[in-house]
Amino acid sequence: MTATANNVRGRRFRFNWVDGFLWFIRIAAVIAIVVGVTGSIQNFMAGEGPTLVAWRDLIISSISTGFLYGLIALGYSMVYGILGFINFAHGEVFMSGTMIGFVAATIMFENGFWSAYPWAALSIVLLTAMATSISIAVLAERIAYRRLRGAPRLIPLITSIGVSFFLQYAFAGLFGVAPASFPEAPGNLGRTVNILGLPLRGVQVVVIGVAIATMISLWYYVTRTKAGRAIRAVAEDKEIAGLMGINVDRTIVTTFAVGGAMAGVAALMWALLYRSVAFYIGFLPGIKAFTAAVLGGIGNLPGAMLGGVTLGLFEGVGPLLVLGGLGIPAVSQLRDAVAFAALILVLVFRPTGLLGERLGSENRA
Repeated sequence: MTATANNVRGRRFRFNWVDGFLWFIRIAAVIAIVVGVTGSIQNFMAGEGPTLVAWRDLIISSISTGFLYGLIALGYSMVYGILGFINFAHGEVFMSGTMIGFVAATIMFENGFWSAYPWAALSIVLLTAMATSISIAVLAERIAYRRLRGAPRLIPLITSIGVSFFLQYAFAGLFGVAPASFPEAPGNLGRTVNILGLPLRGVQVVVIGVAIATMISLWYYVTRTKAGRAIRAVAEDKEIAGLMGINVDRTIVTTFAVGGAMAGVAALMWALLYRSVAFYIGFLPGIKAFTAAVLGGIGNLPGAMLGGVTLGLFEGVGPLLVLGGLGIPAVSQLRDAVAFAALILVLVFRPTGLLGERLGSENRA
């Protein structure tokens, strides 16, 4: 008994190099963050660096961008939850909505409809962007992905990268490679309004409000409707769902369509907020939206939105708050590096994401 107990105790306390390295990363990250934040606070108290107003505006801008990442991330989470692969063409689904929405907005702007009937014009552009993104997403599923459902996951993943490049250069051929300027937000959306004492641009209020309303609507659709229950059943087990009478093909197409609709909503919000549209704008927001989906917990819809907002704060506030306090120069150019480093750190501390993964039995590794 004594020898057996000693052997068990020895195995229990055996040093693992991987765990040791991860703990080193955790401790080093915590020390760097504490030192950086402390340095930023000291600089602020000494009257150096951004002012309080600049910090406030930066936080508001970061939250707005984060909600956009969350909207795009919803499409990643839905497709991954039901098919178990990352659709890297989803960023281009988003881009297609911005480009066709730009065409619709420009026509109405030149005819005066944009300024005369701002909410009607925005509604038309929103429907146009959503219809475009839905069509692209459904066509990609039907042409590129449907025949690959039984293939190893690496094959549809590579295919999605090919679809991404095809869509990029198809739109480059149609609209040219130069960035275009989306018409300025109509009506009062370009003005500043005070909400709870915070000055917000009208566009930022619309972006945050639409993102929250879209998230609630999607949650209700997935959890409370018959179609949503079918999506969850197919995500859990396609074969059993088919035996229960669920049309698996139609459900998967519906999932792609809903993800495309989320990308279409994000397309209009992005165009209103940043105005610059081009054939390549889907790539980096798409990668960051995927990062947000992983950060919140892949397959978790509320997690995707939370991950988007968190990522927006990481990339907007993190460089000045942490790197600026460490004395690193040109921190504004390190936004993307900080965003992806934050993802790594969150996954080191919590591998399943902030709210945890929600995957069906077929997609659990």
